[in-house]
Amino acid sequence: MSSWSERVRNEVGKAILGQEIVVERMLVALLADGHVLLEGMPGLAKTLLIKSLGTALGLQFERIQFTPDLLPSDVIGTMIYQAQSGQFEPHKGPIFANLVLADEINRAPAKVQSALLEAMQEKQVTLGPTSHQLPKPFFVMATQNPVEQEGTYPLPEAQRDRFLFKLLVDYPSQTDEFEMMRRWGQVTEKPELHPVATGEELLALRADVDQVHVSEDIQAYILELVRATRAMAGSEKPEDRLLSYGASPRASLSLYQASRALAWLRGMDHVSPAIIKDIFLDAMRHRVGLSYEAEAEEISADQVLQRILDTTALPSRATAV
Repeated sequence: MSSWSERVRNEVGKAILGQEIVVERMLVALLADGHVLLEGMPGLAKTLLIKSLGTALGLQFERIQFTPDLLPSDVIGTMIYQAQSGQFEPHKGPIFANLVLADEINRAPAKVQSALLEAMQEKQVTLGPTSHQLPKPFFVMATQNPVEQEGTYPLPEAQRDRFLFKLLVDYPSQTDEFEMMRRWGQVTEKPELHPVATGEELLALRADVDQVHVSEDIQAYILELVRATRAMAGSEKPEDRLLSYGASPRASLSLYQASRALAWLRGMDHVSPAIIKDIFLDAMRHRVGLSYEAEAEEISADQVLQRILDTTALPSRATAV
C-alpha cells in the first residue's frame, strides 16, 4: 500500500468504520479522474464518508442538497447585473470546488441534473457567453436512496454513464456497529479530521498510475467483456436478451483507467484479470439497462454482469492472479 493511500485511509478511518472496499474504490476514482455514485439506505454515513475524504485530501469541498425546487443556477451559478458597471458579471455556484457532493441527486428534476453534465465531462461550466474552467482536481460524488422512490427523478442514462463507479453501500458488520456506539456514543465527542494530503500530490500520483502496464491480452479482455453486454442486448433469443442496451465505449475506457489505478493501489506494476473482475460490477452496473424479461424475472444488473464474467474466457497468456 502506498504512503498516500495509507495516510488517507487512516484519516478517513477516524470517522468511518468498515467500508474498506468502498473507500478503496473511491481512492481508485480519485486516481483515475472519475466521479462516483454512492447508493445505499439512509443512515449509512455516505455523506460523512465523502466529506471525510475531502477533508483528508485537503480539497475544497462543497455540498449541494438536491431538492425538487432546486434550479440549475443554484448549482453552476448565474450572470448578475452590476449597476455600477452596467454589465453582467458571473456569480459562480458551488460547483466551483475540488470535491462536490451532490446529496440525494435523484431528488432534483432532470433540468438540474443536466447542469452537471458539462462539468463532469468537460470540467468546465458555461455562464452566459463564457466557459469557466473548474478547479483541478475536480470530482462529483453523488448519493441516492435505492428504496424511497416517491418524489425522485431517475438519472438520465447520459449522466449515469459519466460516473466511473456506482458503489453499493451496505450495512456495517455487527463488530463495526458495536465499535461505532463505543466511540461516538458521547454527544459531545465527534471525530476531528485533518488534511494529510493535497490536490497537487494527487495530480502528481496520476503519472505513476499511467506507468502501470496493461497488456494487449488484458485490453482485449476488457473489450470482450464490454462488447458482451451489447451482444446480450441484441440477442435474437428472448431467453438471452436480459439487457435492453449495453455499455458504451466510455465503459471500456473506465475499466481500463480504473484497473490501472486499482493495480497501483495494491502495489502491482501490471493489470491482471483478477483486477478487472474485481471492479467490473462497480464500473458497469449503472451503464446497462435491464430488459423487460429480466425485470419480470427479478434479475438484477449485477446478476446479469456476473453471468457475463463467468462465461467470458480469460486471456490465453494471462493468469488470474
